[in-house]
Amino acid sequence: MRVFIAGMDGYLGWPLAQYLAARGHEVAGADIFFRRQWVDEMGSWSATPIPPMTERLRAFRERLGRELRFWEGDLRDYGLVETIFREFQPEAIAHLGECPSAPYSMVDVQHAVFVQTNNLTTTFNLLFAMRDVRPQAHLVKLGTMGEYGTPNVDIPEGFFEIEFRERKDRLPFPRQAGSWYHWSKVHGSNNIMFACRIWNLRATDIMQGVVFGTRIDEMGDDERLLTRLDFDQAFGTVVNRFCCQAVIGHPLTPFGKGHQRRGFLPLRDSMQCLTLALENPPEAGAYRVFNQFEEVYDVTDLALKVQRAGAALGLDVTVRNLENPRKEMEEHYYKPDHQHLFDLGYQPTHDVEAEMRIMLRDLMRYRARIEAKQDVLIPDVRWDGRREKVRFLETAATSQK
Repeated sequence: MRVFIAGMDGYLGWPLAQYLAARGHEVAGADIFFRRQWVDEMGSWSATPIPPMTERLRAFRERLGRELRFWEGDLRDYGLVETIFREFQPEAIAHLGECPSAPYSMVDVQHAVFVQTNNLTTTFNLLFAMRDVRPQAHLVKLGTMGEYGTPNVDIPEGFFEIEFRERKDRLPFPRQAGSWYHWSKVHGSNNIMFACRIWNLRATDIMQGVVFGTRIDEMGDDERLLTRLDFDQAFGTVVNRFCCQAVIGHPLTPFGKGHQRRGFLPLRDSMQCLTLALENPPEAGAYRVFNQFEEVYDVTDLALKVQRAGAALGLDVTVRNLENPRKEMEEHYYKPDHQHLFDLGYQPTHDVEAEMRIMLRDLMRYRARIEAKQDVLIPDVRWDGRREKVRFLETAATSQK
């Protein structure tokens, strides 16, 4: 199968290219390297050193024995997207080419507008290129569980049955996004659903939980094949950030009470799930939603798992809560469904602490890189519009269990 990856230079895009190629798929991708620029803007860099794309492509060829076709360019340019589709003729598209950061979208008006317009424009261009060039292709769009918010009822996979005033219907489950970034994902989901209906396209919308991890097996021992691992406030997802804090002796920093509940999954599970979705397309005209996560965890419980994993490696890891820069419910009901991927054969990684130990061992090699940018570990982007560092709280983090 020919798979085009939009956003191939990113945290998920680069390992996905390797994972797919190792399974015999023909892969191509595009990127304009915005992620590198955004992280630099936040005063940080990847904990793992990331070489230029020319070196990445050379390492890919040496490891996997095949060429990886790549276009450097802006997917907001419809002409570029149309050219790629005509030349590569993709059978499936993995859309990872969006800005994935809630804090980045909350910095100021310029960042909010950029995130919304960037994310919506790239999605529109892919949809129109599918309509005009590859209407039989399958779009797998990376969404986020954050689209749903934290409702006080169970969360289905995209749709639910409702009865109102003696009439019944199957409707999209209401979205309650918590940032301008998350609302951009909601708007993108609605646009994809509409495009499938009017143009008879096929799409899978992946509502993914928080991903953590440094590697997949296909990378081997070649440092050039590692994916990026961010730890700043905007692009460092919580477990990745905790692990970077642990290796330099910085306290792990749950926000507020630290009892936010979210779906999480290791990087290797994300690759498995995305591939299952790509390899099992729906019928023409179908828009389906997969909730993609391994398990729901309390954020403090995850911090304590990192603490135990660190102790097993001789690290002295402490946990200290920060005041919460976000406007969010900190203690809440959270029970999302996630059956569709299991029906396709998803086999999750069950030993989360073992995965954390792998991460910590990898990151200990790059302790100096993390220490050099450790100022970014304390956030200063607040949902109320202020830019000032948040403070440590006096209360210690405790597990809900």
